[in-house]
Amino acid sequence: MNHSIPPPAGAAAGTRTKRPLDTVVKMALGVLFGSFALIWGGMFLSRPDRSIPPYSIGSQERTLVAVHVPPWTSDTEIETLIERFRKIGGESRNFGAMKIHPTTPDDPQGRYQHIAIYIFTEEGWTEPEVLHKYVTGEDAIVREGFERSLRGFYRLDGQEEEGRMGPILRGKDSAATTAYSRQLFKGPVVADVKETPAGSRSGP
Repeated sequence: MNHSIPPPAGAAAGTRTKRPLDTVVKMALGVLFGSFALIWGGMFLSRPDRSIPPYSIGSQERTLVAVHVPPWTSDTEIETLIERFRKIGGESRNFGAMKIHPTTPDDPQGRYQHIAIYIFTEEGWTEPEVLHKYVTGEDAIVREGFERSLRGFYRLDGQEEEGRMGPILRGKDSAATTAYSRQLFKGPVVADVKETPAGSRSGP
C-alpha cells in the first residue's frame, strides 16, 4: 500500500525562502531608530519634572523662544506646559530652570521681565534661522507659516501675561483656523497659579 508522505514544512513547490536583510540595511535602520530614541530620550530627560510633557528649546533670539514638543503631544499636555510657564512668570520668574537663557539680562528688575514662548510640534519651525526670519519680518511666507503652525503660546510683558492654544490670528483666517485657536488667559500676572495636571482639562 502506498502512503503519501507530506513534504517537510517550507519545502512545498513554489515556496521561496526570504532573504535576510543586508547588513548595511540593518545598520541604517538601527541608526534611524536610534536617532529618534536619542531625540525623544533627551527631551524626556531634560524636562524639570514628569508633570509636563517633554520639550526642547529649539532656538532663542532676545525675548523670543521657540520650543519643540513631540508630534504626539496632546492639547491638554501643551496647556499644562503653558500653565507651568505662567506659574513661573507669576512667582520666581526663573525661566532658567526651563532651559531658557535670560531675555532681559540688563534689566535691574529681573532677567526675564519680557518673554514670548512659541510652542511647535514641527521641529523645523524652531530652527534658529526660521526664528530670525520671523523676528526680522524679512520673509512674509515664513512669518505666516510660523504663526499658523503654532500649537501654543505664552507671553510675559512686565505685569501683563497671555496664554493661548493654536495659531495666532491675524483677521484673515478661516473658520477652521479660528475654531482651533483658543485663549487661555490674558491680563495682569497671577501670583498664585494652580496648575492643571496633564490628563484633565481646564476651562477656556
